[in-house]
Amino acid sequence: MRYEPILKKFPHFLHGGDYNPDQWLSHPEIIEEDFRMMPLAGCNTFSIGIFAWTSYEPEEGVFKFDWLDNIMDKLAQHGYNAILATPSGAKPAWMAQRYPEICRVNREGLREPYRARHNHCWTSPVYRQKVALINRKLAERYCHHPALAAWHLSNEYNGECFCELCLNSFHRWLEDKYHHLDKLNEAWWTGFWSHNYTAWDQIDPRDGCVDGLTLDWKRFNTWQCCDFIRLETAPLKEFAPDIPAATNMMGVADCLDYWRIAEVCDFIADDCYPTWDNAAGYSCEAAVYGMYHDMHRSMKQGRPFLVMESSPGNLNWKDYYRLRRPGVLQMEMLLSMGHGADGTMYFQWRKGKGGCEKFHGAVVDHAGHENTRVFQEVAAIGKIHKQIDPVIGTATPVQTAVIHDWEVRWALDACGGPTKNNKKILKTIQAHYRNLWNLNVPMDVIESSSDFSSYKLLVAPMLFMLKPGVADRLRKFVTDGGTLICTYLSGYVNETNLNFTGGLPGDGLRELFGIWNEELDGFVPADRQAIKMIAGNELGVEGEFHALEFAEIIHLQGATPLAYYDCDFYAGKPSLTVNRFGSGKAYYLAARTGDDFLAAFYRSLVTAENIATVLPVDVPAGIHATIRTDGTRKFMFLYNFAQKEASVDLGSGAFRDLLKEQNVNGRQLVPGYGSTVLEIL
Repeated sequence: MRYEPILKKFPHFLHGGDYNPDQWLSHPEIIEEDFRMMPLAGCNTFSIGIFAWTSYEPEEGVFKFDWLDNIMDKLAQHGYNAILATPSGAKPAWMAQRYPEICRVNREGLREPYRARHNHCWTSPVYRQKVALINRKLAERYCHHPALAAWHLSNEYNGECFCELCLNSFHRWLEDKYHHLDKLNEAWWTGFWSHNYTAWDQIDPRDGCVDGLTLDWKRFNTWQCCDFIRLETAPLKEFAPDIPAATNMMGVADCLDYWRIAEVCDFIADDCYPTWDNAAGYSCEAAVYGMYHDMHRSMKQGRPFLVMESSPGNLNWKDYYRLRRPGVLQMEMLLSMGHGADGTMYFQWRKGKGGCEKFHGAVVDHAGHENTRVFQEVAAIGKIHKQIDPVIGTATPVQTAVIHDWEVRWALDACGGPTKNNKKILKTIQAHYRNLWNLNVPMDVIESSSDFSSYKLLVAPMLFMLKPGVADRLRKFVTDGGTLICTYLSGYVNETNLNFTGGLPGDGLRELFGIWNEELDGFVPADRQAIKMIAGNELGVEGEFHALEFAEIIHLQGATPLAYYDCDFYAGKPSLTVNRFGSGKAYYLAARTGDDFLAAFYRSLVTAENIATVLPVDVPAGIHATIRTDGTRKFMFLYNFAQKEASVDLGSGAFRDLLKEQNVNGRQLVPGYGSTVLEIL
């Protein structure tokens, strides 16, 4: 199938970046130079006004939009798209001084001073009124402007506030959710440490000993942000109902549940800042961002997303300041497009002369001209966008999904155990994804509340919390013929972080997996444990593998063992099982392992279950490929994330290299850090 373009009026790849002409209003010659260089870089889309509030409203009630009129007109004259931002991410100093209530209160109960950005209270009636007013001014003025293509909602929403307004809002949210304190006390198990609440205003989210409270505060914070986004969006939609609006997410940042943010955005946009600092090869980092891309594509049921921010140069806020090596920027941009992006944009178009981001990468360096390596690499990406224009709107066919759920992460992180430092739920999810990614398995990344029915293989590492209905849908998925993989620390608690009783995994999953999890062993550094594959097991995996940090002691209740523990008092107990349930299979991995086991396990499983891969499973290390298709035309994105060139056998058939604009055969020599796009003829 082919989806509508992100910007309806522009059915092409978006290319450009954050443009801040408001920083250069006293240097009009710089703005003229920007517009001279934009076509040289192959750019067509710019996010503007993201932190421009003081330039719009230098003092209360005094609005100045002449400079923005000029920029919008110039964008329109050149045929460029403006993604016009609402400026709520950075409030003016005069506003914070006059209305201190708009500044957040921190966990210690102290009102924060005016500083930095993203430190405004989402509940404050004053701030809401000010945001609604400036957004209305922008919508009224530019709703019919020919350059306007989309709204950029604020920027990277994040943070939390503990002022009385926010606490009162939290208490009302809890009252709406639980209705009665008796129900809340039971759901949170507040008899612990005499925490039974007898009034709503006694509840303080900074009290970390009630993990159900901690989890609900995280949920509330996301709800509060979504409510603020609706406030921001309302005047924009009133004047420009057909113009899409979205905010930029930050990968898997812990601050908000992006599945909920996605529901109040018209399209998905993400900020992507990989660190290519492993000179031996980039596969691990590429897999991390491949997972993020697959998740953002999945948030709108496969619809392409936008990389709103990336860096064409180095990053000033990471631990290392390593330049991208030649070819890496192209590889990074094609990685996002191969996983479903219909646009790649940069932070930033031009480096500022001052401020904390003056050393952050940009298309235009302080040198101020186009004769730089970075600018020329960006221009090459602009050319590639045009060469692969038929890819726009195409879908990614998948049979496999990996579950990444913010609420599950929050539930485990909120618990005082089972250990303090070794939970590593995100790293575990990434490890399972990476070992399927290394086999070139196309994947969606979904939350546990998503629809499972379209998948053949479902991977749910450390599914610690079971939301209502999830266990039933997992049973149905397997009953209907699906293959499910779960691991240690799955099915421990319900949606309010209460432990299941009656045996683990809970909520009926013992029957699905055919096991009973009796105990969890957490290792000290000197401990040694291994899982040993049973000779002749149905997957054909052989050998012995180290168990790391966690091992559950499980008992068979209908499942077939595939491996046993090899050490300590529970040597001989099963560590990997499979249970046939209905028409499908449910695998349970009871111990954390390294990549050596996961690589062998998934390699065998993908073969045994006939899971679709883009390339054969035996391609050289570092070689990766993705597919996008409209059902008729099919496009392969091919990458080499290793430093050394590799020869890849793509099989029989004919291909056209869209970048070289020539037909090629199925044997491809891909240089180190090389990438290309092939149409399968």
